[in-house]
Amino acid sequence: MKIMQNRMDRGFYMYQDEFEKKALEVLRSGWYILGREVSSFEEEFAAYTGGKYCVGLASGLDALWIAFRLLHIGKGDEVIVQGNTYIASVMGITINGATPVFVEPDEHFGIDVRRIEENITKRTKAILVTHLYGMATCMERITEICKKYNLRLVEDCAQSHGACDKGQMTGTFGDVGCFSFYPSKNLGAFGDGGAVVVNDMQLAEEFRSFRNYGSEKRYYNKVVGANSRLDELQAGLLRVRLSHIDELTKEKQRIADRYNRELNNPFIKLPKTAEGTTSVWHQYVIRCKERDKLIEYLDTKEIGTIIHYPIPPHLAEAYRNLGHKKGSLPITEQLAETVLSIPIYNGMTNEEQTYVINAINEFKESAV
Repeated sequence: MKIMQNRMDRGFYMYQDEFEKKALEVLRSGWYILGREVSSFEEEFAAYTGGKYCVGLASGLDALWIAFRLLHIGKGDEVIVQGNTYIASVMGITINGATPVFVEPDEHFGIDVRRIEENITKRTKAILVTHLYGMATCMERITEICKKYNLRLVEDCAQSHGACDKGQMTGTFGDVGCFSFYPSKNLGAFGDGGAVVVNDMQLAEEFRSFRNYGSEKRYYNKVVGANSRLDELQAGLLRVRLSHIDELTKEKQRIADRYNRELNNPFIKLPKTAEGTTSVWHQYVIRCKERDKLIEYLDTKEIGTIIHYPIPPHLAEAYRNLGHKKGSLPITEQLAETVLSIPIYNGMTNEEQTYVINAINEFKESAV
């Protein structure tokens, strides 16, 4: 049996008729940029998250860098961010000329709140929290720190659509919640797409203007903006998936619950959500000291895996200028050397789940 780490086609076929009907509806409308589908999606996604306003953008990365731009965070400023995040989070900071200050993660893959205050300096202007792998980060203490030091709070929710901390959805705790709708996400489009969720009406209007060349009215440009618009087709298709998001989330949670119950191997460490939080299981990430052997073993079983992420941002060639050396973030680096994402996707059959579980449970260090 061949099992991919992720399969996006299954999610399409689950609602094929609805997707195809919506696609034709948009194509036949003759309106493809900033129309009814985008505005409707923005209203519906804001309502889903519990935020007041949503602004659709071209990608999750755009959501991040534009957020810091509009919060006036740039050269000379520092932003605290966890070391084990995806590099796009860091790019959102550095594109604006600000400096990322890396903090080690906790046992739940989120930023370790106990290490934040010791990294705050007079240059610190914001904290960026990444809700990694679909697991919500505990936000209460982080919001307290932001208030105490008058810091901005930005959330990278690219992987956490629907995840909650104490019943409140990620993306609604801080100044800006940044979302990606890349096809592999739990709320995935059929191409690139992104959005921000904010509670400040003026800030929402600034996002709307900035995404459209800095123009509130056609050909009248108030600022030098960007071309970063969620298009009508993607918005329409996202509306279809959003209408099913609860059932899609519950399906992945059922798969993860089964993994939690039935995976049992002394060489494997399972993921664990923090108390009071939920996960939407964008990825199911295990840890294994003998990861390379495990990957090779699973390859022989035709079970696909992915490493999220093999090179932490502070050691990336792109950020060599920051001067970090191997060993500067030992917990982050250990995670990069041991994490492994195993198959989990909507439409995954019970038979496929059983095959993955049995294969992992049978793995031994000498298996290959």
